[in-house]
Amino acid sequence: MEKTYRRMPAEWEKHQATLLSFPHEGKDWPGKFAAIQWAFVEIIRKVAEYEPIVLIVKSEKQQVKVVEMLTRAHANMDQISFVIFDSNRSWMRDSGPVIVKTSDNRREALQFGFNGWAKYPNYKRDKHIPQAVAQFLGLDLVPVMYKGKPVILEGGAIDVNGCGTLITTEECLMHPTKQVRNPGFTKNDYENVFREYLGITNVIWLGEGIEGDDTHGHVDDICRFVNKNTVLACYEENKKDYNHLKLEDNLNRLKKAVLEDGKKPEVIKLPMPGRIDFEDMRLPVSYINFLITNGCVLVPTFNDKNDFKALGIINEVFTNKDVIGINATDLIWGLGTLHCLSHEIGL
Repeated sequence: MEKTYRRMPAEWEKHQATLLSFPHEGKDWPGKFAAIQWAFVEIIRKVAEYEPIVLIVKSEKQQVKVVEMLTRAHANMDQISFVIFDSNRSWMRDSGPVIVKTSDNRREALQFGFNGWAKYPNYKRDKHIPQAVAQFLGLDLVPVMYKGKPVILEGGAIDVNGCGTLITTEECLMHPTKQVRNPGFTKNDYENVFREYLGITNVIWLGEGIEGDDTHGHVDDICRFVNKNTVLACYEENKKDYNHLKLEDNLNRLKKAVLEDGKKPEVIKLPMPGRIDFEDMRLPVSYINFLITNGCVLVPTFNDKNDFKALGIINEVFTNKDVIGINATDLIWGLGTLHCLSHEIGL
């Protein structure tokens, strides 16, 4: 029998829908939870203008409340389907399923292990989000295993071009002193997993993520593919900033990297927003955490002088989509923004 191969589509490929989960706890946004709910409504309203949404809600009671809020905001309710599931948190990029296509023209929902970023204890319900979403979509759920054990990996830790190349960071997957996801894993082990489950033949390893990122260096705050041979990569021009050398190292690695076809990627530099601190924390602000839909790209903005510059650069690379800024100054208090909160459901 001929072997079946999998491929993880790029995020700009056609979507069935965007997966979101309406927040229902105040733990991720202490003191700002009321504002966050309306920020979520605005994200949903904009996405629904361009593609359907699969929206997880905690209960029927919460669904009634959310419908009322969305109706008041004039969201297109015909575009929104609800899944009732009592999750812990709303970070669908990391706990939601990865939808892959197979060589015999099927779709599968991959279930990577999830352990709360090796940091937080309230993740036990989120472990079952892939199963709930797969059941709703009518897709087979495939647990990702390696050497007999579940592989723990968040969606924000990887980015792909849909042709066989994946970008990730050593800080997130390989750092020797931080809590790791898969103890004992080597780069070769990860690359074997990526090959079998995502169809990846080429991995670009960057170094570290940005200061304030409590996920240990997710790539979706520092570098993203925008087409099959082009990446946007963050830079910090202030040499006194903690992020300057980290991001400079990543740019140097990208200059030396090759794609799956042996050609070098085009690297377009994207500025960082100015530093934002709230209470005793530096927040991981980044324009790279944008959300791609079928017809638009929603870009987090931060009331910063570089907002306009970043929107212009992103507009130049996504010439066939509307580029729209979404104020994320409240969202980022949860230590993530638009990409972290969403997950594409590819066709």
